[in-house]
Amino acid sequence: MIDTQELRNISVFSDLPEEQLAWLAQQGEEVRANAGEVIFREGDPADHMFVFLEGEFEGRPERAADRQVFHVRAGDVTGLLPFSRLRKFQGTGRAITPLRVARFHKSIFPEMLQRMPVLTERLVTLMLDRVREFTRVSEQRDKLEALGKLSAGLAHELNNPAAAVRRAASAIWDVRKELQGAYLRLDQQNLTREQRIYIAKCEDEALVLIDKQVSPPLASLERSDREQELEDWMQAHAIPEPWKIAPTLVEAGIDPRKLTAILEAVGATALPDVLLRINYSFVAARMVEEIRQGAARISDLVAAIKQYTYMDQGAEQEIDIHSGIESTLTILAHKLRGKGIQVEREYDDSLPKICAYGAELNQVWTNLIVNAIDAMREGGRLRIRTCQDLHDVVVEIEDDGSGIAADVLPHIFEPFFTTKAVGEGTGLGLDTALRVIRKHRGEISVRSKPGATIFRVGIPKPAAIEKSAQRA
Repeated sequence: MIDTQELRNISVFSDLPEEQLAWLAQQGEEVRANAGEVIFREGDPADHMFVFLEGEFEGRPERAADRQVFHVRAGDVTGLLPFSRLRKFQGTGRAITPLRVARFHKSIFPEMLQRMPVLTERLVTLMLDRVREFTRVSEQRDKLEALGKLSAGLAHELNNPAAAVRRAASAIWDVRKELQGAYLRLDQQNLTREQRIYIAKCEDEALVLIDKQVSPPLASLERSDREQELEDWMQAHAIPEPWKIAPTLVEAGIDPRKLTAILEAVGATALPDVLLRINYSFVAARMVEEIRQGAARISDLVAAIKQYTYMDQGAEQEIDIHSGIESTLTILAHKLRGKGIQVEREYDDSLPKICAYGAELNQVWTNLIVNAIDAMREGGRLRIRTCQDLHDVVVEIEDDGSGIAADVLPHIFEPFFTTKAVGEGTGLGLDTALRVIRKHRGEISVRSKPGATIFRVGIPKPAAIEKSAQRA
């Protein structure tokens, strides 16, 4: 039997008339549970309102038991509340401590609305507060989950160019010493002005190849053959340690015929140091280019992060959809490369800018693209298409994975629903995407079959939003 005084000790019931509390107490039943006992399981019908009289209680999803969905204690009212659209419990509820709960079946709600209108109003307010808190916590959890994944990828992406810059900057000092030695020895040679100009010209011709890829890279076998040809020529002309410089001279576009021309122009005495000068000049220039490329890559990643998060910019602003998608692809480049996935872009260049929360939309693109990557095999194809209709800017993200099963499709936007293994997914990605798109007055839909799963996102154009506001 439920004691009306215990109900009155809870804030939402504290000032209700005694006859109303007496009626409510008669409609419920008291449930007791020891620590660890299950009150309801994930997926069970949500058909009871719970008033917690003693103890503490928590709910966790079965597939992610390390994630707490909710935590309640004595004095809280939860479960199914009047006007709630909750149909099934989103997690399994267990007692943390010995527990006493007053449980009320939803069948009493119609009469409760008539008998206790003040309580009904309070419970509706409580439900709205609960929804807002759940949404806030879910969004925060999903953002932290996404941040963890992106941080690991970004650390990898930043480490590669940073390591290349550090490696090249360290090695260039040794190259400078070798190059300086070659210059000093050539200065001691009795070379004419024409010979010195010719050497500088050969050096410049080699360095041009670093900036201009005039021909495709050599295949391994062809490259090996060319290196062997140069080694044989240099050994025949008494060049010391030819195997050390042959690979670089091949990269510099030098062949045996060019070596013969250099020999005829500068003579046999100066030839070894001329070749060393060309070799180390090319190596130094290549290292400088590696440093430039590494620094540019780091700069691009930082720019992509700023674009992705809309750092230093207002929350809601006019944005370019394509810029957001491209910054997301840059952030996720490590995941795409890891599975050898090809990205096909079909962009409508006439797409208008939209007023939106850019960082939140980028989270939508991240969730959709990560799901697509996870669904695809090695060497898959990711197709991103943008277009527009009369009212919306449209983004379609398509993968060629195995597709979404027909019995799974209706549930994919439900919070905490996931088909991934335990620990691999929160089940919040698509739920978050849906909430963000609805916040922008847009729509998200999916169609799927084996080899083609397409998520379609439509976001109203500025003109469509203005017309909607005028009608309202």
